[in-house]
Amino acid sequence: MLVTYEGVVEEIIFTNEVNGFTVCEIQNDEETIIAVGFMPFINVGETLKVTGKMVNHPDYGEQLKVEMYEKTLPKTIEAIEKYLGSGLIKGVGPATARKIVKRFGEDTLNIIQFHPEELATIKGIKLEKALKIGEIFAEQKELKDVVMFLQEYGISPSFSAKIYKHFGSGTIEKIRSNPYILAEEIHGITFKTADRIAKTIGIAPDSEHRIASGIKYVLSQAAAAGHTFVRSDNLTEYTSNLLDVDISNIDNVLISLVMDKSVYVEKCEDHNRVYLSAFYNAELGVARRLFNLSMAEFKFDLKDFDKKIEAIQEKEGIILADKQKEAVREALTNGVLVITGGPGTGKTTIIKTIISLLDGEGYEVALAAPTGRAAKRMTEATGYEAKTIHRLLEIGYVGDGDQLVFMKTEGNPIEADVVIIDEMSMVDILLMNNLLKAIAYGTRLILVGDVDQLPPVGAGNVLSDIIKSGIIKTVKLTEVFRQARESMIVVNAHCINRGEDVVLNEKDKDFFLVSRNTPMEIAKTILELCGTRIPNCYGFDPMKDIQVLTPMRKGIVGVSNLNKELQEILNPQDKNKREKVFRDFSFREGDKVMQIKNNYNLKWEKKDNSLENGTGVFNGDTGIICEIDNEEQRVVVCFEDEKIVSYDFTIIDELELAYAVTVHKSQGSEFPVIIMPVFSGPPVLLTRNLLYTAVTRARNLVILVGSKKCLEDMIQNDRETNRNSDLVGKLISLVV
Repeated sequence: MLVTYEGVVEEIIFTNEVNGFTVCEIQNDEETIIAVGFMPFINVGETLKVTGKMVNHPDYGEQLKVEMYEKTLPKTIEAIEKYLGSGLIKGVGPATARKIVKRFGEDTLNIIQFHPEELATIKGIKLEKALKIGEIFAEQKELKDVVMFLQEYGISPSFSAKIYKHFGSGTIEKIRSNPYILAEEIHGITFKTADRIAKTIGIAPDSEHRIASGIKYVLSQAAAAGHTFVRSDNLTEYTSNLLDVDISNIDNVLISLVMDKSVYVEKCEDHNRVYLSAFYNAELGVARRLFNLSMAEFKFDLKDFDKKIEAIQEKEGIILADKQKEAVREALTNGVLVITGGPGTGKTTIIKTIISLLDGEGYEVALAAPTGRAAKRMTEATGYEAKTIHRLLEIGYVGDGDQLVFMKTEGNPIEADVVIIDEMSMVDILLMNNLLKAIAYGTRLILVGDVDQLPPVGAGNVLSDIIKSGIIKTVKLTEVFRQARESMIVVNAHCINRGEDVVLNEKDKDFFLVSRNTPMEIAKTILELCGTRIPNCYGFDPMKDIQVLTPMRKGIVGVSNLNKELQEILNPQDKNKREKVFRDFSFREGDKVMQIKNNYNLKWEKKDNSLENGTGVFNGDTGIICEIDNEEQRVVVCFEDEKIVSYDFTIIDELELAYAVTVHKSQGSEFPVIIMPVFSGPPVLLTRNLLYTAVTRARNLVILVGSKKCLEDMIQNDRETNRNSDLVGKLISLVV
C-alpha cells in the first residue's frame, strides 16, 4: 500500500550524484523515517513530500521506498532557517540564515523570492549579495523542473545541472523545440539520448533535422577519434545504421548541409571525402600557410657561421655534432624547418643555439608549446620564456561578447621574427591552423618534436603529415649523445622505438621491471611503490615527483581504480580535510587533480597575491586541491604554475584525481618518476608508441610493474592507428 509522508530532511545518509539515488532521514512532529529512492538535488533542511511503500531491509530495518517525491517550501521558522542554512543557496550558511529568519520570520521565503533587495537591510549583506541570493533561489526552482523533465529520458541530475547552466532560462522549451542541441552542444550527451527525446516528443524518424544532426554526429565522432574526414560511402552507411533510414534520404540532406556550409565534400578519384567544414578549412589553411611561409628566402650571413658556433660552444661548454650544426644552419635560412628526434638527440641544445644566434643578431624570438607543462619545461631548458600556444595567440573576449577568440590573427600577427614550437606531436589540425593564421609571411617558423610519440588527442596528425609530405625542410636527429647514453631511460626508449629488447634492472641504473603476474598483484605493488618503497629508497615525494601512467581507464590497473586506491594511501580521510562527494568517489583537500578539458573561461590569479590574473585552464594542467568550501559550493585548486582557480560545484566534472593518469594525458609532461603497469590487453591499445611515449615522460626513474612477456609483446606491437587526414596530399598538390 502506498503511503505519503511529509517532513524535513534531517540527514543525507548517502547520495549518488550521477543518478540521484539517495538515502535520507526525514522528520516531522510525529516521527522520523528513512527514505530510499531517486531524489536528486535534495538538501538537509528541505521539506519533502514522499510517496512510496514501506519495506523491511534485512540489514537497515524499515524504510520508505520512494516512488514519487516533491519539494515543498518549509512552513515553520525553524524549518525555514534549516532550509536556508543547508547550503542550498550559495553564500548562505547557518549564521547568515539565522540573521535572515530573525529579521523576516515566516515571510522570509517571500522576501527572498519577490523582494530580495530587502535582505540588504541586514548587517553583513550587501545589495549585490542580496540580489544574488534571490537570483539563485529562482534558479533552484527552474533547475528542479529541468531535472524532473530530463530524468524521464535517463539523463542524470549532474548532467541536468550542466544542461541548465549551458542553456539557462527556458531550457525545457529550447530542448522541446530541438532536442538534438543536447548532443551537439553538451559534452557527454550522446546522439542516441537526444534522439530518444526527439522520438518521444513526436519528431519524425525521417525528418531532415534528425538526419542532419545524425550526419554531424557521425562526423564529430570521427573527429573525436582523430579523423579530419570520413569517406562518403562510410558516412552514409554509418548514418543509415545509426538512424535506420534509407541512404537516399541521407544523400539529400547531405546536399543541404553542403549548401549551408556545415560540411564540405571533397571529390577524389575513387571516393569522396566528407568533412565538417571547420576541419576542411583548417587542413587547407595549414597546407597553404605552411607552403607560403616555407617559400620565404633568408639571406643570413653564413660566412661567419662556424666562428659564431664556436663562440656559443665555448660559452655554453658544449660541442655540437654535424647534424646539430646542420639543423641550426637550416633554421637560419629556411622559412619553415622541422626538427625531429627522440630523447637524448640534442633537440634542446639546438633550440638554445638557434635562439642564441638569432637573439645576438637582434631578432625577436617567441617560444611556445601546446600545454602549460610543456611550456614550463621549455622555459627551464632554454632559459627563455615560453608560453602555451593559446597564450601566444592571446585568447580572449571581443568587446562585450561572451565568446572567446584568438586575438592574434592575420590582421594582428604575432610580433616576432622567429617562432619556435616545441612538442609538435601534440598539436592538432585546428590549433595548427589558428597558429599559422597569426604568423606573418617573413617570420621564421621552427617546429620541434618527436614524431614517434602518440598522435594528438584532437583531429589530424600534423607533425607526421608534414614530415611525410617531403615539402617542408626536415632535419631528423638519430644520434644519442654520450651523456644521454648513460641513462637507461634514453637507451631503452630508443630500443623500444626500434622494436628491440630493453635492458632491465641494472644496478645503480634508472629503468626497472618489477615482475608481477595478475592485475591485483600489479595494483598492490604500485601502491607500495608510491606509498613507501620509492620515497624511502630514493627520497622522491609521492605527490610532486611520482606519476603513475596507465594505458586504460577501466579495470583493476586502470585510472579510476588506481586513483581511488592511491588517494587512500597518499591523502587519506582526515577530520580536518573537507570533502566533496562526486559520482562514485570524493574530492578531498590535499588531492592531486588534473583539468581534463580546455576551459577558456575559468579565471585564475597568482598564488603570491600579486595583481597578475587571467583566464584559461587547459587539458592536462595538474594541481592540488587547497580548499573545498561547501557553503560557497566551490573547489579551489592551486596549479603547478602557482595559479589559483576556483571551481563552482557545477563544473567539477572538469577535474579528475591525478595520482594515476592515462599515457595520452601525460603527453608534453615530464616527471622525475613514472610507474606503469604492464599487462595483457587489447593489442590496439597496448602498442609500441604508447610504451615509448610513457617511458619518455620520465626524467630520473622508470619502474614498470607486470609481466616481461607483456612488455616484449608491447615492444613488438608496432600497430599504428590510421587516421583519415589529407594534409600530406594538400601540401604535395601545392608544388605539383
